Amino acid sequence: MPDASPQRVTLMDVAKRAGVSRTTASFVTTGRTDMRISADAQERVLRAARELDYRPSLLARSLRTNRSQTIGLLSDGVAADAFAGDMIRGALAAALLHEHLLFIAETGGDVALEKRLIQNMVDRGVGGFVYASMYTRRIRVSAGMRSQPMVLVNCTTRSKIFPSVIPDEHEAGRSAARVLLQHGHGDRIVLVGETPPYVMAAVERLAGISAVLRESGLEPAGSVDTRWWPNPAFEAVGAYLAQGHRPSAFICLNDRVALGAYQACQVAGLSVPQDISIVSFDDSDLAGWLQPQLTSVAIPHFEMGRRAAEILLSEDLVPKTHLVPMTLHERESVGPPSVRRRRRAGSVPPDG
Repeated sequence: MPDASPQRVTLMDVAKRAGVSRTTASFVTTGRTDMRISADAQERVLRAARELDYRPSLLARSLRTNRSQTIGLLSDGVAADAFAGDMIRGALAAALLHEHLLFIAETGGDVALEKRLIQNMVDRGVGGFVYASMYTRRIRVSAGMRSQPMVLVNCTTRSKIFPSVIPDEHEAGRSAARVLLQHGHGDRIVLVGETPPYVMAAVERLAGISAVLRESGLEPAGSVDTRWWPNPAFEAVGAYLAQGHRPSAFICLNDRVALGAYQACQVAGLSVPQDISIVSFDDSDLAGWLQPQLTSVAIPHFEMGRRAAEILLSEDLVPKTHLVPMTLHERESVGPPSVRRRRRAGSVPPDG
C-alpha cells in the first residue's frame, strides 16, 4: 500500500517545538503586536515554523477576519480578449506578490449579472475589486459596486468616487506627433480615424497630437473620418488618396486603422515609408506582423492591471486618477518625407 499522506503541521506543533503556548505562537505567526512577547520567544516561534514548514490555515484566518486573501476582477469583456488580457496578468502578478488569489468574472455589460457576481464573490470573502474596461471610457457605477472597495482600470467616472488607473493618452498623442516631426514631417500630416467626443482615447490622442504640432506652428493637414477597423479605413483612405491628396504621413488612431491605410497605400502605388510614413496606437501584435513593421504607441495593459491591484491591496483608496505612461515603439514605418529624399538625389526641383 502507498504511504499515507503526511499530516499537516499544526500551530500546536510549532508551539511545542518553540516551548511556548499556542496563543503565543498564534500571535507571532500572524504578526500581531498587541501582546507582550519577548524577542527570544518570537525568534523561537519563527524558527520552529521554518523548520516544520508550517503554513497557516487561510480558512481559519478568513473565519476570524471575514477576509479570505482574495480579490476580484470584474470586466465587461477583457478576459475574452487576448490583447487587453494583459490587464488580468498584471493584476494576477500583484495579487500573487501579496499572497492573494484573484477571482475573475466577466459581466458582458449585464448589470443584473454584475450585481450577482459581486454578491457571490463577497459571500466567498473577496475583500475588494478591480473593475476593468475593454476600452478607455467613462462608466456608470452600479449600486453594487459603490458598496465595495474598488479600483477602476482603463475607465473612470464623472463623480470620481474611486481611484482609477488609465493610460496617458494625451502624452501618447504627443509622442506620435513628435516622432514625425523628428523625421522632418511638417504641414502634410493627416489624421485617420473618427474622433467622437465620447471616445476618451480619440479625444486625448487628438489633443496631444494638436498640441505638439501647434508648438511648432503647425496643424494637421486634414483628417480621414473612418471607424476604427481595417475595411472602413481601407475604403476611406483609398478614397482620400484617389482625390489626389498626397500627405507625407498618416497618424492612425489604432493599429487596425493602420492596416487599412497600409492596404490603401499599396493599391495607390505608394510605399511605406518611402512615399508615406505611418504611425499608430495600441502596439498590438498586428504592429509587428505588418511589413514594414508599424511604429505604434503601446497601451500599457499589464502595468495598468498591476498598478490597480497594488492600489487596492495597499488600501490607499484615495479617489484620484493614476496615469500610466504609454511607450512609443519606433519601427520601419516612419522615415523622412519622400519629397525630401528625392530632392536630396537631385531628381525633384525645390517648390517655387
